[in-house]
Amino acid sequence: MCRSEKTNYVDRTSQAIYSFRANYGTLANLTNQGIYFFVSPYELFIGLRYTRAKKRNHFISFISLISLLGITLGMTALITVMSVMNGFQKEVRARILGVASHVQINGFDNRLSNWQALAEEASRHPSVEGAAPFVNAQGMVSYDQVVHGAIVRGILPDTENHVADFSDMMVSGELENLIPGDFGIVIGMELARSLGAFRGDKIVLISPQGQVTPAGILPRLKQFTVVGIFEAGHFEYDSGLVLIHMADAQKLYRMDDHVSGVRLKLSDMFLAPKVVNDLIHSLTGPYYVTDWTQQHANYFRAIQIEKRMLSLILALIIAVAAFNIVSTLVMAVTDKQSDIAILRTLGASPRSIMKIFIVQGTFIGVAGTILGVTGGILLAYNVGEVVAFIEWIFSVEFLSNEIYYISKIPTDPQTTDIVTVAVVSFILSLLATIYPSYRASRVNPAEALRYE
Repeated sequence: MCRSEKTNYVDRTSQAIYSFRANYGTLANLTNQGIYFFVSPYELFIGLRYTRAKKRNHFISFISLISLLGITLGMTALITVMSVMNGFQKEVRARILGVASHVQINGFDNRLSNWQALAEEASRHPSVEGAAPFVNAQGMVSYDQVVHGAIVRGILPDTENHVADFSDMMVSGELENLIPGDFGIVIGMELARSLGAFRGDKIVLISPQGQVTPAGILPRLKQFTVVGIFEAGHFEYDSGLVLIHMADAQKLYRMDDHVSGVRLKLSDMFLAPKVVNDLIHSLTGPYYVTDWTQQHANYFRAIQIEKRMLSLILALIIAVAAFNIVSTLVMAVTDKQSDIAILRTLGASPRSIMKIFIVQGTFIGVAGTILGVTGGILLAYNVGEVVAFIEWIFSVEFLSNEIYYISKIPTDPQTTDIVTVAVVSFILSLLATIYPSYRASRVNPAEALRYE
């Protein structure tokens, strides 16, 4: 900086400070006001002024822009990925709980008598919306020399609709076609494909409970007619679950009037652990109570761990962008040493200098956070359309209907995740300003102006 430029800069800075003195008193009083307000007006003015580059330091402005874009892209990616993970978790949970139950009451020996009274007593709980008995057993189904293992569930079609969504999953036939004594059966889509069976075909259900004969112990066999096919969208159920009428199941498995248990549907699935605890203390009898969080704990825990790991990896992008703020401010401090010296000679305190550069770094962090949250929300709510557009452009299909049961990318943006990401991003940006700002406050005016 030549002598004339330096003189003009000092004059402009002095005029700006004198105008502030007219409104806020002396610079010392201004600094004292900063005790009550984190940043005083003149500190905010100079800090924001430093965010705009001069002709000779465009590189610093470029690094600032890169830091801002890094925070923006990192937050956009993180919010979008967390929303998609929430969507997949919600979709899988809905498909599983459309077949399974929120709460299940079982007999200790898989036999429960007087289930009507138990269902009535459990239904008195304010969170219970429906109850249905069931018979649960293992078996094998055979058709045209093809044999598959299966879980056999005996149900009452009228009450089953109160706790499950099988009526909405039927792709052929109706659940009401299960009539006691007719020995009808409803099977999953994948099991039907494996067996090569269609509606109206007769398949054999083999019970593991043996029948003693002079020739030895033989398994119990019964021919059933396929009266319906369902598709739950979950391979475990579509390939290994069959439904028969509860009366037919009681006959086949020699359960007389007993059932395996009672299934409950709740108004809020996330209240299941609390409801289980309440039922354990209110119900009396030889049975145990479980809920969906226990039955599928490993599956949902794996999804949660995957979500956390992806979030941690993507959060590193924001951390890298925050470190870019450090390099930006360090270069800015080096470039502005003469300015800092002039401010110090005019009465600015080290704390005031530190706040000026904190304002500069915080501005980058706040701007990046606002843009990142905006971009993340927009992309999260429209990720399906974006993916469809990419598939159309490149003629590819990311989630084929022939391979994946979930053929569209689900999304579920949650306010908690968005707020958490924004707060973490802001805190990282704020922390990144501490060292460069502290270094600026330690600049010695005499040393900075020695060679000017």
